Amino acid sequence: MKVEYHPEIEHELRQIIDFYNERSSGLGIQFLNEFEKQILNITSMPTRWLIVKADLRRSLMKRFPYVIYFRVLKNNVLRVTAVKHQRRYPDYGLGRK
Repeated sequence: MKVEYHPEIEHELRQIIDFYNERSSGLGIQFLNEFEKQILNITSMPTRWLIVKADLRRSLMKRFPYVIYFRVLKNNVLRVTAVKHQRRYPDYGLGRK
């Protein structure tokens, strides 16, 4: 399965990584590793995850309090639309395509 990322994902990840690295050296890289591991889990069984709205699904990260929003598109493509903190901005990223 091919994975595509919304253009804002890079910015979101950079902010999260910087935040964690300010708290503890190397913690940002641990977050990124966990994020990549979760993307692999999602691609292995994309329909396993909870539907939030229409075709939008979410996956909760295990170690960090973040949600990954994604859609499964035609031609076996997974589109990651947002990465957000579980307790912030309830509607953040829900309208992204």
